[in-house]
Amino acid sequence: MESFISAILGELTTRSINFFISKLSKPTTLDVEDRLRRVLLRAQVIIDEAKGRHITNQAMLLQLVMLRDAVHWSHYVLDTFRCQLHQDEEGANNQVNSAMRLYSRGAKTLKDLQGALDNLSSMILDVNELPHGADEELEVLPIVGPSYVGKSTLVAHVCKDERVRARFSEILFFHIQTFTDDELATFRYECELKHQNRVSESNLEARLLVVIELIGDLINEEAWGRLYSASKRYAPRGSKIIVTSRFDSIVKFGTTRALTLKFLPHEAYWYFFKTLTFGSMDPEMHPRLTHLAMEIAKMLYCYFIGANIMASLLRDNFDVQFWCKIVAFLRGFFHKHVSRFGEHPFDLLNQNRPAHLRRLATPSQVFVIYHQYQCSRQDKVPKIRFQDVMYGTFKTSGKFEFLSWRSSIPPYHSFAGTCEILELKAGGAKRKRSMKDGDTLR
Repeated sequence: MESFISAILGELTTRSINFFISKLSKPTTLDVEDRLRRVLLRAQVIIDEAKGRHITNQAMLLQLVMLRDAVHWSHYVLDTFRCQLHQDEEGANNQVNSAMRLYSRGAKTLKDLQGALDNLSSMILDVNELPHGADEELEVLPIVGPSYVGKSTLVAHVCKDERVRARFSEILFFHIQTFTDDELATFRYECELKHQNRVSESNLEARLLVVIELIGDLINEEAWGRLYSASKRYAPRGSKIIVTSRFDSIVKFGTTRALTLKFLPHEAYWYFFKTLTFGSMDPEMHPRLTHLAMEIAKMLYCYFIGANIMASLLRDNFDVQFWCKIVAFLRGFFHKHVSRFGEHPFDLLNQNRPAHLRRLATPSQVFVIYHQYQCSRQDKVPKIRFQDVMYGTFKTSGKFEFLSWRSSIPPYHSFAGTCEILELKAGGAKRKRSMKDGDTLR
C-alpha cells in the first residue's frame, strides 16, 4: 500500500512540476508575441489601405480610429515585454532565479500580450470591408484642440492631398486674431494663396477652400456672421471653409460635427517617439536603449516639441551611458519642478505659460522660457537652438530668442521662444514666486 501511495504521489509530483514548467516556459509567451506581431502586420495593411480611400462613413471612421489605437497599444505591450525579457536575461544569476523572476513578472506580461492579441484580432474582424466613394462635403468644418496638438499640420496634409487640390480651384489661408471689423475689411486681400488650378470662366465646378486660423477667441459673433454671409456670396457653389482654433467657441458655427484634436495617449506617443528616435534602426537590436527611451518618453508628458528635441539629441549621441545620464537628469529635474511648483514643466509649456528648466552642463543655472511662438517658413528664425541652451554651454545675458524645433513636414513651421538664463542662488537666498505671473526662482 505504501509503495502504491508513493508511486501515486510521485506521479502527481512529476505532473505538477511539468505543468509548472510548461506555464513558466518562454515559448508560450513568445508564441503569443509572434502571433501578435503577425496580427499587427495585418492591421497595419488595413490602416494603410484605408488612408488611400476617401471614407466618409462615420461608423467606419470610428472603427478605424479604434483599430489604430489598438495597434498603438499592442506595439507598446510588445516593446514592454521585450524590455522586461532583456532585464530578466541580464539579471539572471541561475536558472531558479530566472524562472521565479519570469513567473512573478511573466504572468502579467502574458496576460497583456494575450489581451492585446484578442483585442486587435477582434478589431480586424470588425473592419472587413472599407466603403468607397464620398459624401458631399458640408460648408464649415471647425477643428479645435490645444496649442501644439497638430491642427495646422493636419490641415496642411489635407490641402496637399491631390484629391483635395483637384476638387478646388483655389485654396486660401487666412490668419486672424478675433474677427474684428478691421480684420474683416482686409480679409480678401490678406488671404494667402496656397494652391490654384487653371479653370475657365465657364467652368461651373470652380470652388474655393478657405482655411481660417483663428488665433484668439471668437468674441465677435456678428463679425463671424458677416464673414460667413460674404463668403457665401463671393465663393462659388460647393466652396468650403475650415476654421481652426484652440477655443471651443467656434464649434457652434460649424455646419458639420467639429473635429477635436487631443494629445496622444501614452502608448501612441511612445510609438511616435520610438520612430523619431530610432528611425530606420531596429529597436529590437538595442534592448537597453529601448528601455531607456521608454523611460524618457514617460517623462515627456506627450509633449510633441519635446519629443522632437529629445529624439534629435538621442540620435546624435547613440550611447548607453549618455542616455542613462539624460534619464537621471530628467528624472531629478522633473521631480524637483513638480514638488516646487506643483506642475510638470511640459504641462506649462503646452499651455504657453512660463516654465523654468535646468541646464545639464551647468547645474548652477536655470533658463526661464517666458513665451513660445510659431514661425512660418518665410520668417527669420533664431540661430540659437534649444539643445544649445539646455544641454550645451551657451552663455549670454538678458532675454534672448531661441529655436525649439524646425518641422520637416508641411506646413514647415518653426517653433521659437523667449527665454533668459539665471544663476541659482545658494541656501536661503532662493525663493519661489508665482509662475503664473511670469516670475521665477532667482
